[in-house]
Amino acid sequence: MRDYRIETENRVAFIRKLLQESGAKGIVFGNSGGKDSALVGILCKMACENTVGVLLPCSSKRNYGLDAEDGRVLADQFGIETRMVDLTPVREALLCELKGVTEPTPMALSNIAPRLRMTTMYAIAASEGRLVAGTGNRSEAYVGYFTKWGDGSTDFNPIADLTVTEVYEFLRYLDAPSCIIDKAPSAGLFDGQTDEDDMGVSYAQIDAVIAGEDVPADKAAIIERMHRASAHKRRGVAKFKDIVE
Repeated sequence: MRDYRIETENRVAFIRKLLQESGAKGIVFGNSGGKDSALVGILCKMACENTVGVLLPCSSKRNYGLDAEDGRVLADQFGIETRMVDLTPVREALLCELKGVTEPTPMALSNIAPRLRMTTMYAIAASEGRLVAGTGNRSEAYVGYFTKWGDGSTDFNPIADLTVTEVYEFLRYLDAPSCIIDKAPSAGLFDGQTDEDDMGVSYAQIDAVIAGEDVPADKAAIIERMHRASAHKRRGVAKFKDIVE
């Protein structure tokens, strides 16, 4: 069993060191009402009193309802300042401008919200001298379940090394709200969407593969295929000198 007391101290120290080195005055993170943003929000608040969580609803009814409610429960329990920016009109305006230019695929449509959210958080950060905290975990990164230049682009990420299993363990240690711990993980991209339905595998199975444990062959094949297909997301931008060297 991991020592989450030491984990907490080390991660809080990591965040404080980054703030000191950068000269930033505070932190901003997307408070989605989910497990990862909850853990990041708690750690950032422990490290920096001037931490703001932003609710960023975008089209999905769940964003305005369950996700926002759970995000506020977290903020209330841990004393995190909360703001809201409604991105639905922005998304609609962008889609209107794209008419006649291209026909967005379902994947392209799904990626719009994460990119608008990150644009919004960087606007807040740049205006107020804050760092943008990332909320992606190791399990998502392994299979590429994140959006390039969306939730995958941040100033720092205090939980990037944690699997989903470990995130839940950490949240229980910190006594996070049960409404967040108990609900099915979802990016909130559309109503009824869940991460595991999207992927066709469970986070427990992904974590098992990461740990070198056996999973059913059909699930292992899905995970391996996703891992290979998403390698470009983990490599970063290809540069000419990278090719010739």
